[in-house]
Amino acid sequence: MQPVEELRYLILAAQREAYRQLADRLRPLGLTPSQAEVLTVLAQREPLSLVDLGELLVCETGSPSRLVNGLVEHGLVRRDRSDTDRRMITLTLTDRGRSQVQRLTDIDRQYHADMSRRLNGDDLEHVTHALWQLVGDRPAGRALQKRR
Repeated sequence: MQPVEELRYLILAAQREAYRQLADRLRPLGLTPSQAEVLTVLAQREPLSLVDLGELLVCETGSPSRLVNGLVEHGLVRRDRSDTDRRMITLTLTDRGRSQVQRLTDIDRQYHADMSRRLNGDDLEHVTHALWQLVGDRPAGRALQKRR
């Protein structure tokens, strides 16, 4: 196996393992990692239009309408007409959504602490730098850059 091929598969394996671990932690809340990302972004930036939300998500390329529909159906997100443009719909968290975000914050904190125990400061810095080199100019990298 060539080193770059090994890297490719290590990235894929790390992503899948991270997704599984996070999904396990979110299961009691009835959320997927993608839904959790939507709630977290809304908590940080609400109100947002669907387009603006989509530009900030790593989990979804294109329109996150399907994700948002599920969160609206579960009473976590609310759609409202914009005060400034009646044609635009804005998304905000409901009280129930805000409650879930508080629980998500605790889950994220624990998850990040577990990751930090596996990687020391130098390793984390080097891996992060290398991954930015791979994704910085791609749509998911640009979305993450907007959130920094």
